[in-house]
Amino acid sequence: MSDDLHGELKDPSRTSQLTHGAASSEPLKSRLIEPQPRGAKIHGNHPVDQSEAANRFIAAPEHEAMHDARLWDLRQKRDKEMHGIEEWEELRDLASQIKEHTLSNLDDYLEMFEKNATANGIKVHWAKDAAEHNAIVLDILRKHDVQRLIKSKSMLTEECGFREFMAKEGVEIIETDLGERIQQLDDEAPSHVVVPAVHKLRTDVAGVFARTIGSDPGNADAHYLTECQREATRPLILSAQAGMTGGNFVLAETGTFVTCTNEGNADLSANTPPLHIASIGIEKLIPGLNELPVFVRLLSRSALGSPITQYTSHFRGPREGGEMHVVLVDNGRSERLNMEKFWPGLKCIRCGACMNTCPVFRRSGGLSYGATYAGPIGLIIDPTYNLHKYRNLPYSSTLNGSCTNVCPVKINIHEQIADWRKNLAGQGEIPLVKKTMMKAAGEVLSSPHLYRASLPLGRSALRHLPHFMIYNKLNTWGRHRDVPEAPKQTFNEWYRKNRGKKA
Repeated sequence: MSDDLHGELKDPSRTSQLTHGAASSEPLKSRLIEPQPRGAKIHGNHPVDQSEAANRFIAAPEHEAMHDARLWDLRQKRDKEMHGIEEWEELRDLASQIKEHTLSNLDDYLEMFEKNATANGIKVHWAKDAAEHNAIVLDILRKHDVQRLIKSKSMLTEECGFREFMAKEGVEIIETDLGERIQQLDDEAPSHVVVPAVHKLRTDVAGVFARTIGSDPGNADAHYLTECQREATRPLILSAQAGMTGGNFVLAETGTFVTCTNEGNADLSANTPPLHIASIGIEKLIPGLNELPVFVRLLSRSALGSPITQYTSHFRGPREGGEMHVVLVDNGRSERLNMEKFWPGLKCIRCGACMNTCPVFRRSGGLSYGATYAGPIGLIIDPTYNLHKYRNLPYSSTLNGSCTNVCPVKINIHEQIADWRKNLAGQGEIPLVKKTMMKAAGEVLSSPHLYRASLPLGRSALRHLPHFMIYNKLNTWGRHRDVPEAPKQTFNEWYRKNRGKKA
């Protein structure tokens, strides 16, 4: 699904807009033209500094305000749809149970899918990791002499570094999803699992298109920009020798898979060339057609606040004269399935609802996380890929629980974020300064006598020490806010004075 070129210059005179989902967004008026903040700075395997990138995003007020308002708008639309369905919580329970059942019997359902898909004429491949996935697809393309492949939005291929790999092999990849195409032309990863370019103002898109496809840099009208991109990309699509899609849901009993889009880009990628390759994570399986409607009802409502995606496409097998390949990818999913506390993350249906509600994500932008999966779901997925590199991400959360409340498959996201913090501490993946401070705090807080003795000293220090001694590099809280004024007495002191004799 995608919904890009949103907001701030929308023409309110258009009366034919939809009244649900992203199309009914309120106009967001842009006052300034400011450069778009770029994402996190990646230095090999060095831990990603999400905070530094977030600070740069927040320092761009037009982008930060638009991003926050845009995603909160989607959250509100999600709530409206939720309240319109009496059995919403029952659907969430059922979806969670279906996913848990499928993941608990994943080996059987994978074998069932392979058997039935093969009977449908689909060629099924198995990839243990990203490298094997890319090698399998390259081999298929080489056998068909493919120089250009068109693809629909797929977080799995982002996870596998597919475009970068194919570029080195001389295969041109063309994204057919508008948001993904914007990001591809700007040499950026998607910043959101559903709306890849949501962090961009229309003026940003106008600049990207002017630089790459020759549009008018001064024209930021959404319809103009969309048409320019369509005219530039359509000839490439029509001349492609192969197409690639992902798969939102994979049905074991029928050997088929389903994609959900709002632009029809999956259908375009699958049906224009004779060769169709679908790259799908093994966690996307569900038992069959009886379970599918539960997820279809939840997906778009959770993602965009719309009743259903514009296109819900079922792929059963190759068309006459064509070929269809499905590459089932593990890439750490089996290992995650064996993690007692973190396996529920595999239930995720990539709706992005947790991102839309998260106060940290909304104000810092998805690219600040420096990983394929951003926001709350990324905080519990990314460390499974590289614990050291993504060790800072679980701390990019307030643990407010809103992500868990909106998750359509009831993943306990905020609890898993807290568990990852414990896990990181146990494996020594906490920066030295934080480790030292937490150890000192632990010593004080674990001893009632030491804690009470330290309070007068703390109050005196806050009142009398010079500003530079309190607001130093060790005081991370004080970097963006003043330390609260110390009370004249603690609750314990007040209680002893006023109630102690009566107790």
